[in-house]
Amino acid sequence: MTPASAAPGGGLAPPPAPSAGTGGPARRLRYRAGDGSVIGRWWGSVDHLMLVTVALLAIIGVVLILAAGPPAAQRIDAQIFHFVRRQMVFVPLGLVLLFAVSLLSPRGVRRLAVIGFGGMLGLLALTPLIGPEINGATRWLTLAGFTLQPSEIVKPFFAVVVAWMLAAGAQSEEVPGLAISMGLAVVVAGLLLSQPDVGMTLVIAAIWCAQVFMAGLSLVWVGLIAVLGLAGVVAAYFLFPHVSYRVDRFLDPESGDNYQIIQSMKAFTEGGLFGRGPGEGRVKENLPDAHTDFIFAVAGEEFGLLLCLLVVALFAGLIIRALVRAQDTRDLFIMLAVGGLSVQLAMQTIINMASSLNLMPTKGMTLPFLSYGGSSMVGVALATGMILALTRRRGRTEERP
Repeated sequence: MTPASAAPGGGLAPPPAPSAGTGGPARRLRYRAGDGSVIGRWWGSVDHLMLVTVALLAIIGVVLILAAGPPAAQRIDAQIFHFVRRQMVFVPLGLVLLFAVSLLSPRGVRRLAVIGFGGMLGLLALTPLIGPEINGATRWLTLAGFTLQPSEIVKPFFAVVVAWMLAAGAQSEEVPGLAISMGLAVVVAGLLLSQPDVGMTLVIAAIWCAQVFMAGLSLVWVGLIAVLGLAGVVAAYFLFPHVSYRVDRFLDPESGDNYQIIQSMKAFTEGGLFGRGPGEGRVKENLPDAHTDFIFAVAGEEFGLLLCLLVVALFAGLIIRALVRAQDTRDLFIMLAVGGLSVQLAMQTIINMASSLNLMPTKGMTLPFLSYGGSSMVGVALATGMILALTRRRGRTEERP
C-alpha cells in the first residue's frame, strides 16, 4: 500500500471525488443512478426540455378547449361541456400513449411503425368505401362507436418506415430503399387523394421530400422532385373543385364566402396584445370550427398576441430541439426518422396557423396538442413519443436500431 492510498488512521483512503466536468465520472454516475428501473432509465435518458414543452402545450390546449368547447357544443345543440369532457379523455390518453412509445428502443419504434403503417393503409383503403361523407369528403371511419381519421395516424408511421427504407438503401446497394420509399409515398398519396384530402397529401409529400434530401439525394433529383411537386399542386387546382374554390377565395376574397377567415382575423384584432381575458371572447361564438381548425384564433382573442407568440416559440423550440438531438447521433435511421417526424409536426403547425391568419388558403388541419380531436391527439402523441424514444441517450450496451 502506498502512502497516498492510506488514511491518517491507518485505513484505506476514500475514493477521489468524481469530476464535475462534462462527460466525466459525475455524469456517468448520475446516469447509472437511474438504472434501477425502466422508469429510472427512461428519466435519465429522455430529453427533459422536450417533455416540458409538450406538457406546456397540452396545458394550453386544455385551457383553450375550455374556452372554445362550450360555444361549439351550443351550435350543435349538445350538452354545453360535450367537447370539453371528450377532450379531457383524449389528452390523458394521448399523454399515456406518448409516454409508452417513448420507452421503446429504436428497433421497437421501427417495429411499431411497420405494424401501424400496414394497419393504417388498410383503414385508408376502406375509408372511401364505407366512411360517411361529410362536406363532400370521406375521411372518417366509425369503429365501435368511435370516429377515427386514419390519415392523422398514418403520418408518423409513414415517416419512420420511409426512414428505415432510406437508411437500409444507404447501407446496402442490394436494397432499393429510394424506390421502395417512393412507392410507399405514391400509395399513401393515392389513398389520401381518393378521399379527397389534398392538404394531408402535401404533408406526406413534404415528409418524404425532406427525408430523401437529408439522405443525400443529388441536387438534380431534388430539382426534379421540386418540379414534380409544383406540377402536382397545379394539377390539384384543376382536378379538385374544393381546392380551386379555396385558392380563388384566397386570391380574390370577393369571389366567394370567406366567413370563417373573416371571423378568425376579427378574433386576432379583438384580442390585441393581452387578449380579452379567459372566457371573455365573443368572436369565437360565431366561428364554427373554433375548437378545431381555428383554435389559434381563440388563443389570439382571449389571451392576445403574447400567448400566440408563446405557442409559436414552444412549437419552434420542440422541433429545433428534436433536430439538434438527431444530429448528435451517427445512426442514419434515427436522423432520418426524427427529421421526418419533425417535418410532420412543423408542417401541421404552419398550415394551421397560416390558415388562421389568412396567409394561405384555408385548410382543415388541426393544431398539434391544442385542437380538439381524438385522432389528431393520437397522431401527435405517436409522433412526439417516437421523437423522444429515438433521441434518448443510450449507453454502449443498450440495444441498437
